[in-house]
Amino acid sequence: MSDLTVLPVTVEHHREPLGIDDTRPRLSWVSRTELPDWRQVAYELEIAPADGAAWSSGRVDSAESVLVAWEAPALVSRDRRAVRVRVWGEGDTGPSAWSEAVVVEAGLLEPADWTATLVRPVLPAGSGDEAVALLRREFTLDRPVVRARLYATAQGVYEAELNGSVVGDQVLAPGWTSYTHRLRYQTYDVTGLLTEGVNAIGVHLADGWFTGFLGFTGKRGWYGDRTGAFVQLEVDHPDGSRTVVTTDGSWRSAPSPLTRAGLYNGETFDARRELPGWSQPSFDDADWAPVETGSLDVATLVAPTGPPVRRTETVAVQTISTSPSGATLVDFGQNLVGRIRFSLPDAPAGTEITVRHAEVLEHGELGTRPLKAARATDVVVLDGAGPRTWEPRFTFHGFRYAEVSGWPGELRPEDLQAVVVHTDLHRTGTFTCSDPDVERLHENVVWGMRGNFLDLPTDCPQRDERLGWTGDLQVFAPTASFLYDTTGMLRSWLADLAAEQLTDHAGIVPMYVPYLPLMPFPLQADVGWGDAAVVVPWVLYQRSGDAGLLADQWASMTAWIDVFAARAGADLDFPEGGFSFGDWLDTAAPPDNPAAARTPWQCVATAYLARSARTMAQAAQVLGRDGAGFADLAERAAERFRAEYVTPTGRVTFPSQTAYALALEFDLLTPEQRGHAGALLAEQVLKDGFHIATGFLGTPLVTDALTHAGELATAYELLLQRENPSWLYPVTMGATTIWERWDSMLPDGTINPGEMTSFNHYALGAVADWLHRTVAGLAPAAPGYRRLRVAPRPGPGITSAAATHETPYGTAEVSWTLSDGTALALDVTVPPNTTAEVVLPDGSAPTEVGAGRHSFTATIPEPVPVEKPALFFDPEAHQ
Repeated sequence: MSDLTVLPVTVEHHREPLGIDDTRPRLSWVSRTELPDWRQVAYELEIAPADGAAWSSGRVDSAESVLVAWEAPALVSRDRRAVRVRVWGEGDTGPSAWSEAVVVEAGLLEPADWTATLVRPVLPAGSGDEAVALLRREFTLDRPVVRARLYATAQGVYEAELNGSVVGDQVLAPGWTSYTHRLRYQTYDVTGLLTEGVNAIGVHLADGWFTGFLGFTGKRGWYGDRTGAFVQLEVDHPDGSRTVVTTDGSWRSAPSPLTRAGLYNGETFDARRELPGWSQPSFDDADWAPVETGSLDVATLVAPTGPPVRRTETVAVQTISTSPSGATLVDFGQNLVGRIRFSLPDAPAGTEITVRHAEVLEHGELGTRPLKAARATDVVVLDGAGPRTWEPRFTFHGFRYAEVSGWPGELRPEDLQAVVVHTDLHRTGTFTCSDPDVERLHENVVWGMRGNFLDLPTDCPQRDERLGWTGDLQVFAPTASFLYDTTGMLRSWLADLAAEQLTDHAGIVPMYVPYLPLMPFPLQADVGWGDAAVVVPWVLYQRSGDAGLLADQWASMTAWIDVFAARAGADLDFPEGGFSFGDWLDTAAPPDNPAAARTPWQCVATAYLARSARTMAQAAQVLGRDGAGFADLAERAAERFRAEYVTPTGRVTFPSQTAYALALEFDLLTPEQRGHAGALLAEQVLKDGFHIATGFLGTPLVTDALTHAGELATAYELLLQRENPSWLYPVTMGATTIWERWDSMLPDGTINPGEMTSFNHYALGAVADWLHRTVAGLAPAAPGYRRLRVAPRPGPGITSAAATHETPYGTAEVSWTLSDGTALALDVTVPPNTTAEVVLPDGSAPTEVGAGRHSFTATIPEPVPVEKPALFFDPEAHQ
């Protein structure tokens, strides 16, 4: 039908299905049509090899269009198949046109496919801890090139070149995985970079995560003390033959003009030491040293399941100023993660330009104390050969400001631009509303996620840490999966989590993944952090519809419940005590003790045990497994929580926003207790002066708990609070990302005195999930958004809101405006092949609608602002 089109098929969760290791990858597609209530009733898949007959599914009567099974012959190494689909809808007389074909190509799937040898550079003595190497060799192709693939990885981080051209656009490849278990390799199409005759291949190699400094102990070389490259180039010729060029003992190595490169410390580039043509044929490498060969277990090699790290945006300089001490300061106007690209001037050889990075200014000077031991300093030494452009290759910084010294002449805004670097995730979700501060808060969440989703989900991107903290992601996963398609990236991180948990730590989930023994205490089952093993797969299933993730992680999920329940003890009372992060960075915690929360960690742990066990019972049902034991554990934990921490009327023993929110949102109370507990939570928020009074684990729950308890106005009052501590206090202080502490910057412009003070930490931004689901009103009602729930809840202080989300079926949109305080106008777009339950906030019965655009109006009760006690200080009233 002319009004029906089908977008190109997507393969598993890949943006680019080149070099994948799924032999039967699942296929998804999106239909686009303006036909109202359109539903797919059938599809036909065609999967064609490069030569030979195409496989066809024939017409399959099914409404499924997401993660549809691959029924064609399985892929083998290097296989290429072109995939397309067409669909039929209800009442259609014929199928749609075929979608544009997508080529799926397998990587090297068997250990025997690899013939490369790991090679290690040999550098002169005294090269330094963070020395960078060049490696190269030449080879001859005596026949034309039909197709060429470069398969590459490294112990360290690398950038490959062929005949003088950089291969691909990835940054910091192969990234950071649990190297002893999994090492990703990359596949590049390099057909256009080769020629018949003599060619040259080169590799730029730096420490990265493998041999570089990691963590806050000042140690380097956690995985090994030397870098290494592992490369296999396969070139196919017209006669069907193949030339294979690999790393081996014939390669040669030399020091790079990058004399220093570290993820924390930055990079030094000495242009005087540059070697023009080093990766081109006929370069004279006679004085280069032969490489040494090493060993690499090819059984650990895996293809990526998500997109790579790339440069995704450039940000211009906003202002250049002089600090009180006379330093030249550059402000990019946005706290971001990446590095600076320089348009370097013509200046005498030996001119040295130094750039230091930081997230904030403190009293007009660069605020570097929060970086701790990370130097975050880049240096370039000019060669006197004229203007040039330079950008660091093997580092990244978290910064808004830069201090530039040694620049010859006047530094102009056009001489620098910030290059934003992170995993190249596909943006799927947006949010807007009538309050510009709330919009800025949401934008801060987005920027915080971008900066910390750099190959793995880190806590912070700037100081000497940058670890994949499990607790941070556990609370942020719902927000992350709305804003971006994170499924492929997090599938890899969860595989690392499972490998380390099950192989190295007897079922205990480390507090960060990959794990390094940085802490002064042994690993233990830690509430909220270890629960990531259960919560993150479940969230991804709910948002993507991929039950395969639950199956992949099942052993990890069950092992976590086992060790968590074991720590709880027979009576589920956590008798051994000890340390736990608990409600980390509760607003009551002093700067030097972030674990000192109002709510004891045992109370939090009992609640989490009940929630995670209940989630396991639900996951078991999805997978067709027996979940009775998990359901029983969940109920016993809930009973323990009620017996130990709640009175019969619903009052918690430790009056805090977190305790009430846990009790309400984790469904731990009896029906008789719920109503009173909800009112008491609202009362507690009032007692706290409508300030947030929670930490990492309580913060994502409190607005939902208030909403579900019928205390919506209090939830909005909490959201819109601008005094510290609150979500909007950092906005009033000029924040452009989410802070680690509610008051990372004090009102007088002084950085919080605590040892940990990051200005880019996404955990407390988990409230954005409530903005999406409740303020805008867009949420999944069935896994993968096969059915939507549209249920906006306008509240005092916001008169309009909107959200969009690119679901697996197409883009869903919700927008509403409130006029005269009571007249609601709601517009909804439901993607093809889905339905939506629309719940208006006027108390009317839900309405079920199909695909298409729908408009609703309703008259709702005028929002009643929360009455504040006489002693409540309203700053606006005292201006």
